[in-house]
Amino acid sequence: MSKEYRLQAPLREEDVQKLRVGDRVLLSGIIYTARDAAHKKLIQALDDGRELPFPLQGAVIYYVGPSPAPEGRPIGSAGPTTSYRMDSYAPRLHGLGLKATIGKGKRSQAVRDALQAHKAVYFGATGGAGALLSLRIEAAKVIAFEDLGPEAVRELVVRDFPLLVVNDAHGGELYAQPKLK
Repeated sequence: MSKEYRLQAPLREEDVQKLRVGDRVLLSGIIYTARDAAHKKLIQALDDGRELPFPLQGAVIYYVGPSPAPEGRPIGSAGPTTSYRMDSYAPRLHGLGLKATIGKGKRSQAVRDALQAHKAVYFGATGGAGALLSLRIEAAKVIAFEDLGPEAVRELVVRDFPLLVVNDAHGGELYAQPKLK
């Protein structure tokens, strides 16, 4: 039976270890945005021996390219993007301390293996609900790769951001679960 948790980012290993596939999470704290173009730049920075624009230890990366912020709001629509495009980068980042990613869709076997090996988790956010999800974002600022526009790396402050555990640190996968009748 699934449970509901309130967690604070950055995440601790004990936070991740208690989560199981199907659990609901309300996440608060600081998370970072990055899509494929930003991931490519993050990996290049690592390859070049440069420091990343945010600490990976305990970090949560949201795969999103938000729309421009309307008047009076910190961000526009902020729905998840398809996660598999980041699968070639994710295992290395998990190995350096990344504790969670947020997106939509299935992950590769290499990512699922990295989640287990490095005690990390993959959360699903509701696709098509970007406007509603943006209401859980209290602040947003570009911290790296401004030239990427909507795909720049942002630091977000979220409160009770609704998530579902899709892949847990124990090898569980939501999409592999039997369907409920």
